Amino acid sequence: MPSFVQPGLVLRKGMSNSGVVRDLQLAMRELGYLRGGVDGNFGSGTETAVKALQRDLLSNLGTGSDGHAPVQVTSYNKGRVASVTGICDQSTAECIADMLADPQFIRLPISDDPVAANKLVIEKIAVAKSTEVPVRFIAAILKQESGLQHYNESDGVITLGLDRNDKTQNFAITSRGYGAGQFTIFHHPPRQDEVDDFMNDVAKNLGKSEKELREKFDKFVNGPADTASDRIKEIGTGPLRVCKYSTSDSRYLTDCRQCGIDAGSRDIVQGQTPWYAGSPNLYVPTQYYSSANYPNIPRREAFGCDWPYAVRRYNGGGINSYHYQARILRNVRDLVL
Repeated sequence: MPSFVQPGLVLRKGMSNSGVVRDLQLAMRELGYLRGGVDGNFGSGTETAVKALQRDLLSNLGTGSDGHAPVQVTSYNKGRVASVTGICDQSTAECIADMLADPQFIRLPISDDPVAANKLVIEKIAVAKSTEVPVRFIAAILKQESGLQHYNESDGVITLGLDRNDKTQNFAITSRGYGAGQFTIFHHPPRQDEVDDFMNDVAKNLGKSEKELREKFDKFVNGPADTASDRIKEIGTGPLRVCKYSTSDSRYLTDCRQCGIDAGSRDIVQGQTPWYAGSPNLYVPTQYYSSANYPNIPRREAFGCDWPYAVRRYNGGGINSYHYQARILRNVRDLVL
C-alpha cells in the first residue's frame, strides 16, 4: 500500500520535504498526471496534477478522438471523490492506490537506464536516413518537443508532455505526448499496444514523428486537408517542393543545416512582427511561450522547400504554431548532434 494511504492523512499545497509527498508525486508520474518535479514539495504542479486526476475520476470515460482507453478512470471513484479540490485527502489517495493496483490501468514505461536510452535516441538520429522526410527537421522537432530525451533522466519515467486546452478547466489534461517524439494520445490511460508500439520502442517513436511530419507536408501545406497561410502568401499555390536538390544529388533531404544558413535570417520582435506579410496577427506571448522575441531566425521562404511550412502545421495552427516554427528553424540550423 502506498505510504500516502493513511487514515486521516491530508496532503495539500505548501507541504514540503516530505517522503509521503514524494511517493504521491511518483504515483502521479506513473499514472500520467505529473510531468516532472518529484521533489517531496507539494507545489503548484502537484496541486494541478491532483486536480486533473480528480477531474478524471469524475468525468473521464476513457474515450478520445483517437479511440478508447482500456479502462474508464471514473470506475475507480466509487463515490469517494465528489469535487475537484487539488487536495489529496484519504478518498483521493484510495482511488490512486486502486489505479496503481489494477493491471488494466497501464502505467507509463520506466527505464532502468534512462541516460543510455536517451543516448540511443541521438545515435539513431545521427545515422538515420530517409527518402520521405528530412531527418534534420525531425531532429529539430525532437529537440523542441523533448530535448531529445525519450525518458526523464531524474526518475526514468518516459518523457511526458501535457496539453491543457480546456478553457473552462485550465487544470484538465486534454492530451498527452509521449517519448522523444511526443506522439500524442487523446484518451487516457494508454493501451498496452500503444505502450509496445511507440513508448517502449524508441525507433518506432521516431518513426511516428516521421510519418506525421510527412502527412502534414502532403496534406496540410497546400491541401487537400488544409493549407498553410504563410506558404500561400510567400510561395503561392504551386506544387509542393520536397527538396531543392534532385533525388540523384547526395544533398537530397540531407543538407538542411546548410540550407538554413544560406536562407539568411530575420528578427521576430514581440508585438511588432506579423505572422507573414499582410497578416493582421502579430507574434505575442501565449500560455505556452512566455516571450515572442526570436532574433536571427532563418527565413523560411528562402529554404527552397516546403518543410518549414510543414513543421508549423506539425504543431497545428494559430499563433503557437508560429512560435513553434521559429524554434524549429533555429534548431535546423544550430542543432549539434
